[in-house]
Amino acid sequence: MRRRRRLGLLAAVMALTIPLAACGSDSGPPVLTWFINPDDGGQADIAQMCTDEAAGAYTIQTSVLPRDAGGQREQLARRLAANDSSIDLMSLDPPFIPELAEPGFLAPVPDDVAQRVSENVVQGALDGASWQDTLVTVPFWANTQLLWYRKSVAEAAGLDMSQPVTWRQIMDAAESQGKLLGVQGAKAESLTVWINALVESAGGSIIANQAESADQVQLGLDSDAGRQAAEIIGEIGRGPLGGPGLPTANENASLTLFQGDQASFMVNWPFVWSAMNAAVEAGTLDASVVEDTGWAIYPGVNDGEESAPPYGGINIGIGAFSNHVDLAYQAAECIVTPQHQAFYFATNGNPPSNTTAFDDPEVQDAFPMADTIRQSLQQAAPRPQTPYYNEVSLGLQETWHPPASVTPETSPQAATDLITAVLRGDRLL
Repeated sequence: MRRRRRLGLLAAVMALTIPLAACGSDSGPPVLTWFINPDDGGQADIAQMCTDEAAGAYTIQTSVLPRDAGGQREQLARRLAANDSSIDLMSLDPPFIPELAEPGFLAPVPDDVAQRVSENVVQGALDGASWQDTLVTVPFWANTQLLWYRKSVAEAAGLDMSQPVTWRQIMDAAESQGKLLGVQGAKAESLTVWINALVESAGGSIIANQAESADQVQLGLDSDAGRQAAEIIGEIGRGPLGGPGLPTANENASLTLFQGDQASFMVNWPFVWSAMNAAVEAGTLDASVVEDTGWAIYPGVNDGEESAPPYGGINIGIGAFSNHVDLAYQAAECIVTPQHQAFYFATNGNPPSNTTAFDDPEVQDAFPMADTIRQSLQQAAPRPQTPYYNEVSLGLQETWHPPASVTPETSPQAATDLITAVLRGDRLL
């Protein structure tokens, strides 16, 4: 039952006809197909750069996956379950890597490649690119949330933002000024991101082990860390701090709130900097808002303890059924060079996983908070590493939403009971 549950989506592909991308040419160099997530064209640019640098050894063509992460996961899982040899390289969201690694859908990373692509890479990216303590994908770009704040509000509240701050401090500061917090309370992946960051920052983990079998998965929610996370979310949800739109607030809604008169603090990804500056250029946002915006490391849960900011991004996986695995790894190494990562950050706004790329002058010019992002990535913690991530994430969203209903007495245990029952095959989501 457990195995049928977990591989249900993958096995269903046998009844489907899946169009396959071109996998090469009878004349000319091999064509490597790189399945990419939608972006602003940066991955296609890098594919062309690496094609040029390959000097005829291979050509990289890109194929764009669906916009939402769930759709990307489903399409890749179906193709790989059908032993699709057209998947040479793929851009993978870290939470879905264990699900593809466990059944052998990813070609093993050669030891020499693993050593080279791990040099100067932030720990969060290495953790997110691994399964069972083994690197199974190549770290590409990494992402993390910062604490964005209105300088005027922090100053009025007497909060020293040159030092790490806690959730309690920013909650008290916002309340003292009659302002709102920008957080993501929608019943979506962004809520899982928030929960995980709070639990990890409190010294715990949503998943306590990296079990291969569903009946061996142990949850760490019903703990002091889980209850601290629930206390913070519940207090923000029941009080005025989150605003009336909190139950449907995603990252874009939080940014809209932060740009308004009621803004104080916001946890969000670096895209907000480019978005605010673009709005100023378009004349839809007053430049004073950007001038009043500061940034800092994600807030901690306990005073004196480092926070564990959210980690996201994309890693490069090599399809186990590719006809050109060796060439695909050569291409992956080209894609993730510090120079290409710096280019991608400066042009598309997606931060590097390689620490040296942050020193690029164009990066420093485009993102004055680049050093803070680099520090945040060093502290960042991935979301639960498990082949059953989809069940875990949906179970959290089901039991920790809306934020006003979350309590330390009930929510950690409710999530534990639901997710455990689903993994055992006793309940359905």
